[in-house]
Amino acid sequence: MPHPSRSTLAPTEAALEQAAVAHLARYATTRAALLRVLERRIARWAAATGAEEPEIASARAAARRVVERLAAKGAVNDSAFAEARARRLARSGRSAVAIAAHLAQRGAAEEAGPAIAAALPDEEAAIAAALIALRRRRLGPFSPDPTAHRDKALAVLARAGFSRQIADAALATGWEEAEALIARFRRG
Repeated sequence: MPHPSRSTLAPTEAALEQAAVAHLARYATTRAALLRVLERRIARWAAATGAEEPEIASARAAARRVVERLAAKGAVNDSAFAEARARRLARSGRSAVAIAAHLAQRGAAEEAGPAIAAALPDEEAAIAAALIALRRRRLGPFSPDPTAHRDKALAVLARAGFSRQIADAALATGWEEAEALIARFRRG
């Protein structure tokens, strides 16, 4: 008798927990994102087997219980995810607005405020993040002629979500000061 494929086996609570733990072993995630992963698994099973709505609803309820249980154990921590992701995004040159949008997309919108405040604690940090974005595009203080492409640099920073005040401060920074600011920001 052939062995049933993974997609045709009913997603029991134990199987969903095993899938969730395997996902958490590979990826940092939020409760909402983990629930989406499990719901996609349930959808594949339902499509492959033609499962009835009561079975699908039962599997979805099991998925929610698994996510809540893992969150209660600390395996899924939206706050820790938001803080780590916000710090990484800020150090790669993202604005508070871009970080908030990213965290909301990942299901950590409620934790975004404190995480952003920790990642970009003051104006100097926001300027450093803007300078990182400019360095990546070789604009502003990192351009051979910083004043030649000022409008382009302002547009890049505006699209990235930086305020005009932060953009002007970043563009008024000299190359050496910009490098020092970035180094302090990445160390801190």
